[in-house]
Amino acid sequence: MVKILIADDEKDIRDIVTWYLSREGFEVFAAADGHAAMDIETFHLPDLLILDVMMPGLSGWEIAKTVQRNVPIIFLTALSEENDKMNGFKLGADDYISKPFSPRELVARVHVILRRTGKLALLGDVLQVPPLSLEPLTQRVIVNEQAVELSAKEFELLYFLARHPHIVFTRENLLVNLWGYDFEGDERAVDSTVKRIRKKIGMAEDFIKTVRGTGYKFEVDKP
Repeated sequence: MVKILIADDEKDIRDIVTWYLSREGFEVFAAADGHAAMDIETFHLPDLLILDVMMPGLSGWEIAKTVQRNVPIIFLTALSEENDKMNGFKLGADDYISKPFSPRELVARVHVILRRTGKLALLGDVLQVPPLSLEPLTQRVIVNEQAVELSAKEFELLYFLARHPHIVFTRENLLVNLWGYDFEGDERAVDSTVKRIRKKIGMAEDFIKTVRGTGYKFEVDKP
């Protein structure tokens, strides 16, 4: 799993960035100051660093100077002057995002950098678990060489589980990851979506396993 460090002294920013990146399947480490960020960098060796420039302890620039290995860095800061940006790029930054920012844009830039550095396969890659094939860009589902029509949410749930095989997700986990924090429904939305997927894909129950009293997981039965 790709590991990402988000270091920012603003809790709201840490929380929202962590949420958006986690739902993409990344393992996210959060730090509130520069010293905590360096501890995470040293012991967990993240694949990408998202660093606030102005933090207590050590600034993002100081961390970038201290890191001994070649790791992509995104600076996340309120500074927007051209000289500040040039300073960041001179320190080896791969990108520079000024606050306020769009979390979706940040996630997109993370994907671009990870693909460029070989840490992440293309988002458009087809996920194949024979006889099941999932094409994320077109949301096309093929089962036994036959196309199956799923709604956007049905595809999103199936694809999310398939990208994280063997991991048990509670209904609450799935609601947060796929419906979002502001969803006003309840956990029955997950059950209903799984039921529709199983109905449309006759053998979906062979993949989406019910974990009694907990939730669901994606599992492939060995012959």
